[in-house]
Amino acid sequence: MKVVLTTLNAKFIHTSLALRCLKAYSANEFDIDIAEYTIKDPAMNIVGDLFAREPDVIGFSCYIWNIEETITVIDMLRKIKPSLRIVLGGPEVSYDTGFWMERLPQVDYIVVGEGEETFHHLLTELRDAEKFHMVFGLAYRKQNEDGSQKVIINPPRPKLDLATLPTPYRFAEDLPTLASRVVYFETSRGCPFSCQFCLSSIEVGVRYFDMERTKADLLYLIHAGAKLIKFVDRTFNIKRDYALDIFQFLIENHRGTVFQFEITADIMRPEVLDYLAEHAPPGIFRFEIGVQSTNDITNEAVQRRQNFTKLTRTVTKVKESGKIDQHLDLIAGLPHEDYNTFRKTFNDVFELRPEELQLGFLKMLRGTGMRLDAEKYGYIYMDRAPYEMLGNKLLPFSDLVRIKRVEDVLEKYWNAHRMDHSLLYLVERAFPSAFDFFQQFGDYWEGRGWQKIGHQLEDLFSRLWAFLEEYDAKPPVLTEQATDWQLEVALGLMKLDYFLNHNYKPRKVWWDFTMDKQAWSSWMQQLAARPENVSEAFASLGLGEKELHKHAVIEQLPFDLAQYLSEGTLSQEMETLLIVVYNGGGKGDGSSAKPYMLRLAREELITSL
Repeated sequence: MKVVLTTLNAKFIHTSLALRCLKAYSANEFDIDIAEYTIKDPAMNIVGDLFAREPDVIGFSCYIWNIEETITVIDMLRKIKPSLRIVLGGPEVSYDTGFWMERLPQVDYIVVGEGEETFHHLLTELRDAEKFHMVFGLAYRKQNEDGSQKVIINPPRPKLDLATLPTPYRFAEDLPTLASRVVYFETSRGCPFSCQFCLSSIEVGVRYFDMERTKADLLYLIHAGAKLIKFVDRTFNIKRDYALDIFQFLIENHRGTVFQFEITADIMRPEVLDYLAEHAPPGIFRFEIGVQSTNDITNEAVQRRQNFTKLTRTVTKVKESGKIDQHLDLIAGLPHEDYNTFRKTFNDVFELRPEELQLGFLKMLRGTGMRLDAEKYGYIYMDRAPYEMLGNKLLPFSDLVRIKRVEDVLEKYWNAHRMDHSLLYLVERAFPSAFDFFQQFGDYWEGRGWQKIGHQLEDLFSRLWAFLEEYDAKPPVLTEQATDWQLEVALGLMKLDYFLNHNYKPRKVWWDFTMDKQAWSSWMQQLAARPENVSEAFASLGLGEKELHKHAVIEQLPFDLAQYLSEGTLSQEMETLLIVVYNGGGKGDGSSAKPYMLRLAREELITSL
């Protein structure tokens, strides 16, 4: 009996831990292949590949992001191979299982919940006696005497003893792609919290894998060349000693591998933060922190315990260490949160300046308390996955659409880190708040139809500049903290960010370069002749005029850039000659782009250098 386990991942770099867990549990008795695709792959290509594998049984791992694409594949497979036994599993079909069996008559079985033991038992019955009523955690079809079928949903299977599960991380076929794909890793199952929008709230309690086995598997993956390991534990730091032990182990053995964790920031112990600040090498850890909302009434309604003051302390301390990137999550559309209270939530969290701020929208997942309480709050939502909300009593669709525009430009600009200097200046000096900047820019972006067309790096800069020019010409009523911005300063910072976005000297710029050729040549001559007037670091590059022409760009800015970057204060008593050198000018440490600044008195002539 040939078995194929498959899924449609969101992206090629993703891998399915679920498939590997199922294979690890049953591969000693059954011939099992793993076949992974993406939701972007043409259905005909997927079906053709699966058909060529000649499976007798095929199992699909189903999630909100792939269920509809999976159904298309299943429909085609059933038509071309009627004898095929089709099994579904995963969180999307583990709830409302009867609905799925009715909607998808082409599916023979659904494995509900943890799948290792149930799927193995199903394969055993398919091979032997076909006594499916004995398989706990299985939904199947029973043939009636009159030829009709009846859906049977067996009682759930008790929670598995994690000590009995074999490791899913050591398949030889995974080795060639470990360095180019994400490895998903679990040290525990379950969640201690009861957030009503999350499937993890349904399973009570947390179970842990054996620590020595966990360390051995991590060491194997590190030595085998894994570059990014994402821990899928819902609250990695719920046990201080456990988390600290693994942090210490990874610090001692990382070999450059990057590790990402989902943590609950308001319960992070100070001693753990101190340890990480002192010992963690920069860049090997990433924290994902679900804030979701800073509205106390909202958090209470969804049974989410959160102390934002303590969360702020953790995020701030981690950021100050400079060791760990942080990804903070928000959910728009939670109960008791309208447009204005969500604006406050957004600004509260953006004030922490996370490296990435993920703005998501509430999804009414099957099996969650939020879906059961949808009528109470007046929710309307998509009938098909991903079940995203379309509005509720406090947040109508018109407001959701506006917040979608915030999400769009937030992703393109802040999360992509294409112009951090410029954006921080704008949200701190030009607009009443960060949310207002992203909202107004998002409205402007969509108003010009840019959401319908692609963009290159130059487009992102030129479009922001077009927005700022119009904003400067017709400014809204500004708050006190947003009255000291200047368009020419924003332009100077955008020029800096543009230069820093290139690994090599850019061939063109998106603004009108106003320095005439004679002045430009004069600067190059003087920078080569007296580099010490810029800085010791610049002089140490030892660049001649020819090398400067080849590897450097210059631009004159009408304010003191060095003072602004170091102190955050603006002075236009001095101007700046910005010099950006690429690839160390062929010397030095070879880093991609380094800025240097020459401070000039406003009345100073070029020849006075």
